[in-house]
Amino acid sequence: MNMQPQPIIAPPPPRGLSEMQLPLVMMRDILLKTLFRKNLAIVTDIAEAICLPVSITQELVDMARGQKLLEATGTLNANSGNEMGYQLTDAGKARALDALAQSEYFGAMPVPLAVYREQVKRQSIRNIMVTRQQLTGAMGHLVLPDTLLDQLGPAVSAGRSILMYGPPGNGKSSISNGIRDALGDHVFVPRALEYAGQVITVYDPIVHNALPEPEQDPNSLRKHRPYDERYVRCERPTVITGGELSLDMLDLVYNPTARTYQASLQLKSTGGIFIVDDLGRQKEPPQSLVNRWIVPLEESRDILALQSGEKFEVPFDTLVIFSTNFHPNEIFDQAALRRIFFKIKIDGPNQENFLKIFAMVARKKGLPLDEAALIHLLKVKYPTIDNIYANYQPVFLIDQMIAICEFEGIPYQMSPDLIDRAWANMFVKDEHIVK
Repeated sequence: MNMQPQPIIAPPPPRGLSEMQLPLVMMRDILLKTLFRKNLAIVTDIAEAICLPVSITQELVDMARGQKLLEATGTLNANSGNEMGYQLTDAGKARALDALAQSEYFGAMPVPLAVYREQVKRQSIRNIMVTRQQLTGAMGHLVLPDTLLDQLGPAVSAGRSILMYGPPGNGKSSISNGIRDALGDHVFVPRALEYAGQVITVYDPIVHNALPEPEQDPNSLRKHRPYDERYVRCERPTVITGGELSLDMLDLVYNPTARTYQASLQLKSTGGIFIVDDLGRQKEPPQSLVNRWIVPLEESRDILALQSGEKFEVPFDTLVIFSTNFHPNEIFDQAALRRIFFKIKIDGPNQENFLKIFAMVARKKGLPLDEAALIHLLKVKYPTIDNIYANYQPVFLIDQMIAICEFEGIPYQMSPDLIDRAWANMFVKDEHIVK
């Protein structure tokens, strides 16, 4: 049965202040701070800055006018459809400065956490159905055994945690990136969230790849999008961490100067993939890192804390991929292993696949194959390491031979002698160095 994935349902634009589910004072203060910081005057520009429909922005402006914090300038702007201009009163400036002293945040109105939870359900990574064709297409540059795709496919479609383990240099990182490329659809990422009156910024251009919007009517005064503009339409996010990962990176980041929060790494990866590369190379032991994820992996929710110590729940809708060169039994207890849904061993290639990779890389880099050199490699060199092949070795050896040819000023070529010289750089001789 060919199951088609359901299209992602976009977050609907709010239709009035009553639908915002944010404190009125908070919305008013963000409006005033934005006007103060950006020196805006007309409602369409203000609406674009705070990412709300013009009608709701006008409601906020009218409310601020009623409180004597804004006043009409009495002039119409001919370049903006003869819109009325507005400016902060002295009381409005004072209120804006007071609000900035409490929090420097201004601009896009935040999305209440409760509202965001509903959007996470609509675009859950667990709703994705990845086909063999999609996975193969995303990993077409890799030579992988069919049995590996048999394991990876169900793991990715389940949207659950995956542990990839095996000897180094066999493409665990490349496979992780291929999984990311196979997803192929998009999600809506909030610019900022609100919880208990606090603002948590989420959208991060380093993590989130915003997608271009369809062309708008050039005669329209303002770009209208068919979804809540407090969100950014992005590719499914991918967060990749390695040996630098520490437990505090999984918590909210508080900026004491701006008095705002930045989302944790896994909150930024919601709806996408969180890759922990080189597990076992971090400062914290792997068991501690996985213990931090036990509740999220089992219950699809994470627990974060504010500066006040108040704890609250956020959605955990992320495909976590752990990649390690260690055997799982060396770094985890059985309780932790039970919570990682799929365990997939990534072995080195057999001789046939090694030769396929070697030929593919040589062709790509313009190095002619030589039968005598290949026989020397397989019959003389590899027996010295018990014929253990790794995916990184063809690239390493070919790059070494190319570097030698360029240094010697000879055409790109392959020979037993060049194989020997390249091989010498792939391994370090085990010897005692006198100090």
